[in-house]
Amino acid sequence: MTNFFYELNVFNQALIASMLTFTMTVIGAATVFLFKNVKKEIMNVMISLSAGIMLSAAIFSLLLPAIEQANNLNLNTPLIISISILLGSLLLIFGDKFSNKYILSPRANSKNTLMLIVSIVLHNIPEGMAIGCAFGSIMYGLDGATVAAAISLAIGVGIQNFPEGAAISIPLRNAGYSRLKSFTIGALTGIVEPIGAIAGVILVLKIKLILPYLLAFAAGAMIFVVMEELIPEFAESKFKSLMSYIALAGFVFMMILEII
Repeated sequence: MTNFFYELNVFNQALIASMLTFTMTVIGAATVFLFKNVKKEIMNVMISLSAGIMLSAAIFSLLLPAIEQANNLNLNTPLIISISILLGSLLLIFGDKFSNKYILSPRANSKNTLMLIVSIVLHNIPEGMAIGCAFGSIMYGLDGATVAAAISLAIGVGIQNFPEGAAISIPLRNAGYSRLKSFTIGALTGIVEPIGAIAGVILVLKIKLILPYLLAFAAGAMIFVVMEELIPEFAESKFKSLMSYIALAGFVFMMILEII
């Protein structure tokens, strides 16, 4: 099975990997059929593990290849990488502010629902593009740009998507939506990840010059997700030291996979 995946072209690899991350969103959203709430500490374990994995993948699978390619193209590497990282973060900041403006109330109307969906979509597009960029950059033979590294990034995003799906569908249910509607909205917020992944692959392969920009942009988005959403989330746990160790273990484990 592993050999089969490695023999696929990068388009199919990115599509399969991003479909799996989307599936994790669907599974997370499906918890609305089983529980009124998911135990906080279970969510924190997944979030902390995902934080470590995603941070490792952002550095080794995206940022370091971006720096190498920028150097290869004789670009102003510090400037290009810095600006691209900030732009990736700014997109997520915009999405967060957008979602905070349209938090659903118990009597949320269809307009607010639409705005919430749009805000989550804005959040998920960079994650999908990051996966696509990671797989697309493999074609250039950059250090750190490997199938294993791209898979590790997808794993991190997928783990994070499970609690994210639940965090959308369960509050919607508590806000008065039916279980089916809550599940559908929660699940569909992840569908843009496969779309973003394919777009990322196409851009990386068609326009070589923008590869360092896209990789650093995706890295910035991933790092922002970890710092803004994941770390503060598990830092509130009464077992925050344990959660930090889990995050560190996830980072080290994925780092080893990416450099061997």
